[in-house]
Amino acid sequence: MRYKYLVVLLIFKLGVVSVAFGQQQNRPNIVWIVSEDNSKHYLKLFDEHGAETPNIEKLANHGILFSRAFSNTPVCSAARSTLITSSYGPRLATHYHRKIKKVPTPDGVEMFPAYLRRAGYYTTNNAKEDYNVVKANNVWDESSSKASWRNREGNQPFFHVQNIGTTHESRLHFTEEEMRKGTETDMASMFVQPNHPQTELFKYSNARYHDKIKQMDAELGAVVAELKKDGLLKNTFIFYYGDHGGVLPGSKGYINEMGVHVPLVVHIPDEYRHLAPAEVGSTNDAFVSFVDFGVTVLNLAGLKVPKGMDGKPFLGKGVSVTDLEKRKETFSYADRFDEKYDMVRAVRKGKFKYTRNYQPFNFDGLMNNYRYKQLGYQQWHDLYEANKLNTVQARFFEPKQPEELYDLEADPYETNNLANKAEYQNILKELRANLNSRVSKMPDLSFYPEFFLIKNAFDNPVAFGQRHKKDIKKYIKTANLMLLDFEKAKSKIAKGLHSSDPWERYWALINCSAFGMEAKEFAGQAAEIAIHDSELINKVRAAEFLGLIRFQDPVEVMTKALYNSNDGAEALLILNSIVLMKDCQYAYDFNIVKSQVNQKVLEEPEVQRRLEYIGLKDL
Repeated sequence: MRYKYLVVLLIFKLGVVSVAFGQQQNRPNIVWIVSEDNSKHYLKLFDEHGAETPNIEKLANHGILFSRAFSNTPVCSAARSTLITSSYGPRLATHYHRKIKKVPTPDGVEMFPAYLRRAGYYTTNNAKEDYNVVKANNVWDESSSKASWRNREGNQPFFHVQNIGTTHESRLHFTEEEMRKGTETDMASMFVQPNHPQTELFKYSNARYHDKIKQMDAELGAVVAELKKDGLLKNTFIFYYGDHGGVLPGSKGYINEMGVHVPLVVHIPDEYRHLAPAEVGSTNDAFVSFVDFGVTVLNLAGLKVPKGMDGKPFLGKGVSVTDLEKRKETFSYADRFDEKYDMVRAVRKGKFKYTRNYQPFNFDGLMNNYRYKQLGYQQWHDLYEANKLNTVQARFFEPKQPEELYDLEADPYETNNLANKAEYQNILKELRANLNSRVSKMPDLSFYPEFFLIKNAFDNPVAFGQRHKKDIKKYIKTANLMLLDFEKAKSKIAKGLHSSDPWERYWALINCSAFGMEAKEFAGQAAEIAIHDSELINKVRAAEFLGLIRFQDPVEVMTKALYNSNDGAEALLILNSIVLMKDCQYAYDFNIVKSQVNQKVLEEPEVQRRLEYIGLKDL
């Protein structure tokens, strides 16, 4: 009897395993093939000036081409953190590149592959991670340059990520000697976008990058061939996309369309056509963003989307053609990229794009070491200094407007700002309200300086944001004073300058710098803040304003603040203002003595880059 019981029990258990395994087999496989640093503009499939990509075109012929896909943010670690969490970076504090400190995922939420793995998927990543969020051990079965779906057991369903670095920005770190060797793509045929200098160097850069796009396409084709060899195309969704925009000057690191509008093609397998709301072989104009990619994978796998994620699925069960037609907006963000600080947000709705520059005096061309390794950046800057650029090309090196509005159908390279034109005020106000609602509800943590967040919020940024939602709304309201006429704003700016809240003073000072000479009446008070404020960064912001209006030389105040800082992240923000003062039209002269900079500050790599650029004295 005991023997018969064991046999029955074994048969029962095998039956349970068989059912569970059968359920796994009914799930589709999902593969992401990711190319680095290229916006949709470099593929002819998406743009008339792009390169031919026959392998990606084959995927599109048996899938859906999404013509409105966006990375949310224009640089690697911030974009990949958005992908892996399916959440907006400014809410999680994952949007600073490169990370000074990693943050945890929100309470009760995991990186999305962990849910797949728990459901029986084999999860692999080959091989780039680059997350600004702490990774748990339950995310990948394998994450390495050798990771492959072929290491799974039997017919176990899998999720695989294949990264292709061929198109990375570093591929344009060429020398003049390399340039003389020419390119496979005909340089003479190259289109140079209107905000770039129309030079041979920029033609060569475009042609060289087209060569890299074609090479990437061949490498993608090799991955697809391996899937076909294994008989997997019939039950595998294949996503091809760029990990953010780029790569020529003024794109990677900037939230214009060249920085965030990415190519996306999804191959639809025959066995799972019912999970695609659009026809195979079609082009779809639905707005989809990186926050949506992870939850879309979960939905394709038949898994419930966790409540703590921001994205919405655009494929899978429950998604209809009508749902796709309603998707007409995307939200983008940019903050610190390496050693360069700025704070920019954007909302695109349909053909209109609204960009909000919260610190408009931080001109786009401000020194960023890695960017300026490109000869294109160097030439662009040199031509500006030589006064050889037209108005559109010169904008990159000049202060911005707090608000920008573009009709992207008429002006795809964002050269004609419509924000001050009377006939566009209704759409401007609508998109302004849209963006203000987003940053308030999120809430957007960047209304605090990064160094303050690292000290006070990074153990649980989401919870910190919820606790300080009222304060953040107050800072947003203060920051938006620069959108008013100065006469209407000045009494509130004065109140902010007198506030007991250091971050209200911080934003009041930024308003002064944004208004420039209009705010000269606050110069005396700013001079007092530069001496007496309790926060070093407020002393620096006050000196920055005084320097921008040429009321007072900012060198002494900023240099002293740098010497008094013992926090690398705080010092980095101070150094951003120092570089701005050095490179602005007044070219203030700084003499930083290395021995007077705190050793702890010197340990921060991004600080080292700034100090190398400024130049140090050893006394």
